Amino acid sequence: MTTLLKNARIVSPLVDITKGHVLIDNGRIIQVTAGNDLPAADETFDLAGKILVPGFIDMHFHGGMGYETTSDKPEAVRVICEAKLREGVTSLCPTTLTLSEEMLANSLRNIEKYRLNPTGSKVLGTHLEGPYINPQCVGAQNPAYLRSPDIEEIKRLNAISPVSVVTYAIELEGSLEFTRQLRALGIVPSCGHTKATYEQFIAGFPCGMERVTHFCNVTTPLHHRKFGVVGAGFLHDNVAVEVICDKIHLCPEMIKMVFKFKTRDKILMITDAMEAAGLPDGDFQLGGLPVIVKDGVARLTSDGTIAGSTLQYDKGLRNVLEVTGLTLPEVIQATSWNQARNLGLTDLGKIEPGFLADLTVLDSDLQVASVFCDGIRKF
Repeated sequence: MTTLLKNARIVSPLVDITKGHVLIDNGRIIQVTAGNDLPAADETFDLAGKILVPGFIDMHFHGGMGYETTSDKPEAVRVICEAKLREGVTSLCPTTLTLSEEMLANSLRNIEKYRLNPTGSKVLGTHLEGPYINPQCVGAQNPAYLRSPDIEEIKRLNAISPVSVVTYAIELEGSLEFTRQLRALGIVPSCGHTKATYEQFIAGFPCGMERVTHFCNVTTPLHHRKFGVVGAGFLHDNVAVEVICDKIHLCPEMIKMVFKFKTRDKILMITDAMEAAGLPDGDFQLGGLPVIVKDGVARLTSDGTIAGSTLQYDKGLRNVLEVTGLTLPEVIQATSWNQARNLGLTDLGKIEPGFLADLTVLDSDLQVASVFCDGIRKF
């Protein structure tokens, strides 16, 4: 059955069509037309001038609606992913925390059950944040479970459910070989929770390290004599950077600086959301550590360390547009196409023939109006 989405403003990387139409068949886009060129279809949705963009891809988030991605409650992943769909997110990488291998394995079993039968956003693969991080840079992770990079552990976890990204500290012993081994498995290495010097970080380039987790947070800063991982992220065009656009993890001026000076096709907008996302302020937890959320800011109860975000993806997009002054066509690739390419996916993140029909509809205020996954309206 063919489906037509008509009368939309289509915004996709290098594309901005005022009155466009998208024809879908068998879950894929087969034709994009403009003006009065309306293809015939079995089913038609009139978007009445709303904005049609590629479905958002959140590569780093820990939960929402009172649940963590690592929860042992069977409904957790489903509830979280259905909520993410309402943010315009069509695909995602559920992100774990620094936990024991047994706990991580159980988490991946629950993620895999959902991945095979999604009712909300689709799971591309899991993002393992930790447990191979610098003890001096744990942030809101649990130091009780820290350990050295272990490719055999990754292989065991990957056999349970696909692992897409692993965040670890590049300066740890054995990390360069670990980086090569991850690349050989088709897993993306990402540097985070790190005290790496600039020199230690770029030493990972030949091994395949070209990504920074939650840019500027829990990493070595830019300094005029000690350039750090932040400096490397700005200087080197091959380095992709995750950015949490909540105006808390990065102040508005830093968000503006990232979008002004960083290679635009290497910016990966994420939420790093924790279980409080979508809920009022109150008491929560992150990986077993108590968290208090006040005025939408999540902090560890023990010492006030920022503990993930409560950001919803579409709000992050509106924040970027507000603080940078950029247009939607200038920003949109940072919500989907960049993420797809970072994962080596060639059929997600654009509104073009041959691409999967994962699409988000925004109203004039850039609020999510509806969402399509594989051409089927899910919200």
